[in-house]
Amino acid sequence: MRRLAKRAAILLLPLALAACFGSDDRPSLVDAGPQPFPDNFRSDTLALMRTYLNNPVGVRDAGMAEPVLREVGGRQFYVSCLRLTPRETDGSYKGMRERAVVFVNGRADRVVDRASELCTGAVYAPFPELEKMAR
Repeated sequence: MRRLAKRAAILLLPLALAACFGSDDRPSLVDAGPQPFPDNFRSDTLALMRTYLNNPVGVRDAGMAEPVLREVGGRQFYVSCLRLTPRETDGSYKGMRERAVVFVNGRADRVVDRASELCTGAVYAPFPELEKMAR
């Protein structure tokens, strides 16, 4: 009987986690309509990266591409690509990373870690504001 209860708990765990993850206040990528250009993409990206990075202080080699329409989840959204070398929690630096910021309804909504496909052909310009971030 105990074994059966464990199996049931293991099978129900993904459903419970899905319910938790599905209850945030962010708009669903599926429900979003035609997307406006994100006028404040630089400041929105800074605000999002401040919460995304473990240590927003000491970012090096930051570059940002202008937002372009890309397909994300089967829909068109503005996506801006970033290149940066963040400071690790131990204070060291590892390699440069590429991330994509997805804008929903003109606002920075999420960061995509595996951005190579979204950022193909991106043209980067220096993004010194990201390098000057403080906590």
